[in-house]
Amino acid sequence: MLKVDLHCHSNVSDGVLPPAKVAQMARLGGVDVWALTDHDEVSGIAAARQAAQEQGMRFASGVEISITWANETVHIVGLQIDENNRALTEGLHQTRSGRDRRGHEISNQLALHGIPDAYEGALKYVDNPDLMSRTHFARYIVELGICNTVPEVFKRYLAEGKPGYVEHRWATLEQAMQWIKGAGGIPVIAHPGRYKFSSMAQGVLFDEFKQLGGVAIEVVTGSHTPDQYPEYAELANRYGFLASRGTDFHAPGEARVSFAELPPLPSNVKPVWHDWF
Repeated sequence: MLKVDLHCHSNVSDGVLPPAKVAQMARLGGVDVWALTDHDEVSGIAAARQAAQEQGMRFASGVEISITWANETVHIVGLQIDENNRALTEGLHQTRSGRDRRGHEISNQLALHGIPDAYEGALKYVDNPDLMSRTHFARYIVELGICNTVPEVFKRYLAEGKPGYVEHRWATLEQAMQWIKGAGGIPVIAHPGRYKFSSMAQGVLFDEFKQLGGVAIEVVTGSHTPDQYPEYAELANRYGFLASRGTDFHAPGEARVSFAELPPLPSNVKPVWHDWF
């Protein structure tokens, strides 16, 4: 059985390792088919593809696009995209704009709560301010010793309603779907169990996603708990979606589950990669 990981991040977005190193870790974890899906950015794909080939893995080019839906941030993964598609790259540039401004606003909010110079601290963890995310601030706050882990920082400072949270309006679902499909890609809802939607709202999201050409949802992911795997397998079948799988790897020690430990998809779903090879 192929071991497939279709959701990973490098230091091109909010991971800590370069694409080639992530590829190496994936292979050491037994991965046979791998995708790099950096947030709103595709500039790491060429290096990732080359590294995957060198490691003996099949590669799928990918991206994870941030959207705003029902006033919440949702992530849509695009798999098997043409990363050079002009509409896609221009759209991603558009959705990245504003990250630097939001970074300054987050820093100002954190300063009011006893954490000065957070913008400068977060910059140590990202090369391009246009790619600055809450995760970069979280790593700096862990570095300061204020919190022990990145999830703890989010719970205390960076989640909605907390002192350092600053809302940002991303692309729309329709825009993200146009960019992914226009680039020949396969749209996937990332870690649907992570969003704080009611069952009714989640159903509306799934319906709209399907109407716009959505193909799959992530079922087994490092951002789901084990009890959510069968739940989202059942939902995938109910809505006629294919199922995807991935660690959502960002950094060693930050992931809920390692490359080697992520379980396979439940046997009752059809994998999104079923016709790739």
